[in-house]
Amino acid sequence: MQNFSPANVHEPLARGFAQSGVRIANERAVLTLIAMNAGASNAELARLSGLGPQTTSRIVADLEARELVMRGEVLRGRRGQPATPLFLNPDGAYVIGVEIGWRHFEVLLLAMSGKTLASIRRSYDYPDVDTIFEEVSAEIATLRAGMSDIQASRLTGIGVASPSHMENNVERLGAPIGHAERWRGVDIARRLAGRTGLDAFWINDGSAACWSEWLALKSPRPMGFAAFHIGTYVGAGIANEGTVWEGRTGNAANLGAIMVPDANGQPTGVYNIASMVALQQRLEQAGRRLPPGNPLNWDWSALEPEAEAWLDDAGRALATAVVSTRAVIELDLIVIDGIMPRAVVRQLVDRVTHYLALLPVYGERPVVAMGHLGGAAAATGAAQMMLFRRYFSRAWNLFAT
Repeated sequence: MQNFSPANVHEPLARGFAQSGVRIANERAVLTLIAMNAGASNAELARLSGLGPQTTSRIVADLEARELVMRGEVLRGRRGQPATPLFLNPDGAYVIGVEIGWRHFEVLLLAMSGKTLASIRRSYDYPDVDTIFEEVSAEIATLRAGMSDIQASRLTGIGVASPSHMENNVERLGAPIGHAERWRGVDIARRLAGRTGLDAFWINDGSAACWSEWLALKSPRPMGFAAFHIGTYVGAGIANEGTVWEGRTGNAANLGAIMVPDANGQPTGVYNIASMVALQQRLEQAGRRLPPGNPLNWDWSALEPEAEAWLDDAGRALATAVVSTRAVIELDLIVIDGIMPRAVVRQLVDRVTHYLALLPVYGERPVVAMGHLGGAAAATGAAQMMLFRRYFSRAWNLFAT
């Protein structure tokens, strides 16, 4: 969980920007345009950014000197002066992405190109606050040992995703009594930074998954976007106009807690119906057990008929949550994904679509699709957000005086 101090809500409007902040903001605007318009020339960047040609040229030269951008072959034969296309250097920066989940952690190495170069996943019964940071740090060291000297010099830091309140459910998963209190107030990013010597940034796991799913879409990306990620519980996030909703504590889009009717018509959270914990409870009621390890490796056909009933109820609950979310914010697309095999996720999306068609919807009917990242969404999104904040974001608080 991230700690925030109270602030005046009007502060972003009232504070000024230092000259250095303006320069960095302009630099990031140009870098973002290069990333989104691969092959654009200096002249095109000046037009798109609204900056003067000389200012744009100086910024591009600086970015090139820092090896964040690279030039392509000069384009000749067009009207006007020959143009040199500019591209993001796919190896200009690297970042480590970490997800500390309820029953697993994942560590991966991501290049600025968005390509995952290596990943490590470990399963456990519950996250043990006394050992988890040592274990994650050891795997980070493993990834760093495999990097070249140039790659290591360009390592930006660590983006780490986790549930916002580990203390809320860790004992429910089997941790000993008192373990929840040991998690309370733990600064996950600071713990990892202290053990690795790298800068670390924390983001809620649902928001991280949302960010990676939004970036995985082709341009033009939707202005209003939400993602539900099915795991041990249900993570979720909202990206509106290219910005992830985080709020004061980082847990603003807690869509998994939306109230929906259970089988008896009583209100309950989506996570009590559409999660792996809910599937586990169904199996235990039938005298069976949830398989250990990664759900991608389970024999899902052996989980019938409980898995089929779980998918149906999960689809109904998620459809209701989608409609509720759509009533609060205009959404062009809602993505549903999870730690299950792709075929199982597809079945879930089909059921959500089925139940959406049965619900009364005022205005445009929500569009639901399957995600792209699966179980890697949170760790990938944490890494991508670290890169975004370091090289692309122009959020007011990064530059205000």
